[in-house]
Amino acid sequence: MNEEPRKGLFRRKPKDPNKKPGRLAQMRQVYELSAKHNKATPWLLAAAVLGCTIIGLGAGYVFGGMIFTTILGFMVGLLLGMFMLGRFAETAAFAQMDGQPGAFGAVLNTARRGYLMDEKPIAVDPKSRDLVFRSTGRAGVVLLSEGPKARSAKLLAKEKKRHERILPNVPVHTFQGGKEEGQLAMKRVVPAVQKLPRKLNRAEVLAVRNRLAALGTQGSRPPIPKGIDPNKARPNHKAMRGR
Repeated sequence: MNEEPRKGLFRRKPKDPNKKPGRLAQMRQVYELSAKHNKATPWLLAAAVLGCTIIGLGAGYVFGGMIFTTILGFMVGLLLGMFMLGRFAETAAFAQMDGQPGAFGAVLNTARRGYLMDEKPIAVDPKSRDLVFRSTGRAGVVLLSEGPKARSAKLLAKEKKRHERILPNVPVHTFQGGKEEGQLAMKRVVPAVQKLPRKLNRAEVLAVRNRLAALGTQGSRPPIPKGIDPNKARPNHKAMRGR
């Protein structure tokens, strides 16, 4: 007979595999990602902290209050280092995602200031695999395509026309993601979205989201059989009478 292990006062609890990593673990992951992509990351971070500390020390030597200014300089250096680490990690993440399907959707999802993004692409070209992603926020609806400029432009224009028909009073903004001229690079997607003028309040944003969710996306709408025009389809009256 197997006995259950007794719970001691100092016994460690088993780790929950679904538990998110803590703040320190997240910072370590961000640092490792940045250092892997940019070997100079530790030296640049150390220079930021040390440089600000020295400036604080010098200011205290000249104006007085050396202990206070040194501590203040050290804290400013830490904040500067955190900011630099975030930018380094963003650059490393973009480099990892470059060329992978759905990369621009992942970037668009980082526009958190009042924006809600659909988890899956709202339109997919079955032949070329070009994608269109959608995010809804205070500026209205944002559509972002992923694919070659000339080819994805048709899919993007089609989705814009559909959204303008569904939401006639809501601004619909379109962007093309890619490396060609006139397209947005990954690092420019979020700044471009956040520069859009705000036209909706929070209640209107939620109303737009609910309407779009009710209508579904290209992937969730049932396909129309080939050769059938839904606007001209007529019921079979003989079949309805059971003949």
